[in-house]
Amino acid sequence: MLLYEHPLSSYAQKIKIALREKGVPFRAELPESFGTGSLDGPFAAANPRTEVPVLIDGDVTIFESTVILEYIEERWPEPPLLPRDPAARAFARVTEDVCDTQYEAVNWGFGEILWFKRATGDLAERMRAEAAAQTRTLQDWLTKRLGAADWFGGPGFGWADAAVAPMLNRSFHYGLGPETGSPLALWHARVRERPSVEKTFAEFDAAAARMAAASEMYTTGGRRREYRDHRLEWMIKSGGVEVVLAGLRDGNIRFPWPGGTH
Repeated sequence: MLLYEHPLSSYAQKIKIALREKGVPFRAELPESFGTGSLDGPFAAANPRTEVPVLIDGDVTIFESTVILEYIEERWPEPPLLPRDPAARAFARVTEDVCDTQYEAVNWGFGEILWFKRATGDLAERMRAEAAAQTRTLQDWLTKRLGAADWFGGPGFGWADAAVAPMLNRSFHYGLGPETGSPLALWHARVRERPSVEKTFAEFDAAAARMAAASEMYTTGGRRREYRDHRLEWMIKSGGVEVVLAGLRDGNIRFPWPGGTH
């Protein structure tokens, strides 16, 4: 089984954690054309959006991380990641959705400034401050959902925990993690000890250490960062309209299929 992925992708990390929790063997591969927007080759054939993750299980090809996660849960039901109770299942899915949209966008936008220097000077400071404030809001929301429990999924690790883990871990990487000793910080410490998460986070750390060297490739147009839906919304509402316009002018950002070849 093949998983097209990038170790920095929070969506791909979620899938790797789920597969490893269930003991499902897979081969992870960074597509050669990743970030180019090219519609040629096996990666684009598997996902015309040319986004990771993509899961190829024999004759089955699936993209979109939530759909992949649902497939994994149904294909390998043990151990279950979703609880049986409908309300608890909905709770897990809502948690995942907020992480995949709002939280991922904030993390991604902060990375655009930190790694790719999309903004500098006063603009960069303002956008970093916006990201920090939004991160605190999201972490407060997650803290309330966690409550006094050890896991977002209830008595044991589950679907919501797999979704939150990559998002919160990136906040720690950026220096935006919750206060030491807080319920969310203690949850992060617990989740890091799980072998599935420990391995996934180690892959993230190794890739993050190489980002400074790779940043020029993205800002010169060799590869282009994808500005789509919630990410584009984040840039605009957080004061980065000129970042988007500069990216269009310089040809170092892109939008997803169909079209999106700017």
